[in-house]
Amino acid sequence: MQFIKTRFNYLFNSTKGLILVAIAMVGIVTAVWGMLSGPMAEMGVREIVVKALGMKIVQAEREGRIVILYHSIAMAIIAIETYMVTGLIKMKAFFKTAINATITFGYILTMVFGMGFAYFGRNWAFHGLYITGLSLIFFAGLMLIVALWPWDKEYFITDKEYSHTKSGLDLERTAFFATAVTTVISSLFGAVPGSYYGHGFETFLAENIIRIPEKTVMEFAVIGHLHIMLALIGIMITLIIGRWLNFKGILHKFAMPLMILGTIVLNLGVWGVVTPLEPVAHMVIYVGATPSMFAALLLLIWDWNKLIKDGTANIQKPTFGQKLGALLRDPLKFGPTWQMLFMNFTTSGIGIFMAIKLDEIFRVWPAREERIELTGHWHVLSAIIATIIPALLRRHERLQRQTASVVWLEHHHLFGYRFWRSHHFEMKRLFVTEAAQQPLVNGLMYAIDFGLGMLLVILAAMMIYRLADLFKNKGRWIEELDHELAQEVDK
Repeated sequence: MQFIKTRFNYLFNSTKGLILVAIAMVGIVTAVWGMLSGPMAEMGVREIVVKALGMKIVQAEREGRIVILYHSIAMAIIAIETYMVTGLIKMKAFFKTAINATITFGYILTMVFGMGFAYFGRNWAFHGLYITGLSLIFFAGLMLIVALWPWDKEYFITDKEYSHTKSGLDLERTAFFATAVTTVISSLFGAVPGSYYGHGFETFLAENIIRIPEKTVMEFAVIGHLHIMLALIGIMITLIIGRWLNFKGILHKFAMPLMILGTIVLNLGVWGVVTPLEPVAHMVIYVGATPSMFAALLLLIWDWNKLIKDGTANIQKPTFGQKLGALLRDPLKFGPTWQMLFMNFTTSGIGIFMAIKLDEIFRVWPAREERIELTGHWHVLSAIIATIIPALLRRHERLQRQTASVVWLEHHHLFGYRFWRSHHFEMKRLFVTEAAQQPLVNGLMYAIDFGLGMLLVILAAMMIYRLADLFKNKGRWIEELDHELAQEVDK
C-alpha cells in the first residue's frame, strides 16, 4: 500500500510527476489517433484500429470529432504549462495546490470523456463531463490570475539583473500575468459560439470557410480563438523557458516590456476581428506579433551567448569553431532555444508572410492548396510547442551521455527534417512546377511520416524509461520529490 501511495504522491503532487502524467496521456492519444490519419488510412491501418477499439466513425460528424480531439490535447498542454508556471513562479502554497488539482481533474475529464463521446458513441453524459472539464480548466485559469497578481508588494524585486520598474514591479511576473489574463479572456471566444449549439451555430473547421466572402461574428470568433490560443501557448512557453534558464541582464530588461506589449496588442487585434474594425484588426495583429517574436529572439541571443561563454571559459581567445562547438556540445541545453528559432523562421515567419501576401499569391492558388497551408501551419506550430516541453524536462534531468545523443538526433535531425519538409510540402507551388509536384509530394509525405513516427518512438522510450524508474525504490523520482519538497520549505 505504501508502494502505491508514495508513487501516487509523486505523480499527482509534484511538478515533474504531473507533467509526466500529462505527457503520457498526450502521447497515448497522439499515437492511437494518429493511426486514423490519411496516410494510415491508405495503408489500411485506420480500419484495423477502428475495428479493434470499437470506434464509431460517422463521416458527417468528422468536424465535431476533430474539434474535440484538438481540445483534448490542447487542454493537457495548457495544464503542463500551468504546472511549470506554478512550479517556477513564487506564489502562496494554497494557490499552487488548488490550481494544480483543479486543472488536473479538468483536463483528465476533458480528455477521457471528450474522446469517449467523440469516438465511442454519442453518450451525452460524456459530453456534459467534457464541458465540466473545460469549465474547471477555466476556473483554474482564474485562480492562476489571482495567484500571479504582480502588484502585490510581497513579489516586488530590487535586483538590477532582472526587469522591473522603479517601484519594484517585477515585469517578468507581469508578463506571465498578462498572458494568463488574455488566455482566459480569449478562451471565451470559443466558449461563447459553442454555447449557441442548437440555436443556429454549427461545427466547422476554420480552413473550410477561408474563401467564403461573408462570415458571421460567431465564425470570426472561432477563427480568432484558434489563432490567439495557439499564439498565447507559444508566448507562455517562451516565458517559461526564460524563467527556467534564469534569463537576466540587459536583454531581459528589454525583452519583458516587449513581451507584455506584444501580448496585449496581439490580443487586442484578435478581439477586434469580431468588431466592425475587422480590416484594421489584422494590421494590429501583425504589429503585436513583432514585439513578442523579438523578445523571444533576445532570450535566444542571451542563452546562446551564455552557452558559448561557459563552454569556452578556459580558452583565452576561442576561435569560431570552438565557440560553435561549445554551443552545440550539449543538445539538452541547446535544444529548447534552437526549437524557438526554428519555429519562428519556419512557422511563425511563414505564417506572417502568408498573411501579408494572401491576396497577391495564395488566393490565386486553388482553394485546396491554401487549405493545406493553413492546416499545416497550425499543426506544425502546435507540434513544435508540444515537443519543446519534454525537451525542457529532459534538460533538467541530468541524463547520461547515451540518452543525450538520442535527444540530439531527435531535436536536431529528425525534428528539423520532419517539420522543414512539412513547409516544403505546404509552399511547394512557390518553387516547383505543376508537373513536378506529385513526385515531390510523395517523397515529402514519406519524410513527414518517418519523422513523426521517430518522434513518437523516442517519446515512448523516454516514458518507458521514466515508468521503469518509478518502480525503483531509490529511483530518480525520489530525488525529484525530495528536491521539490526542499524548495517548498525554502519558500
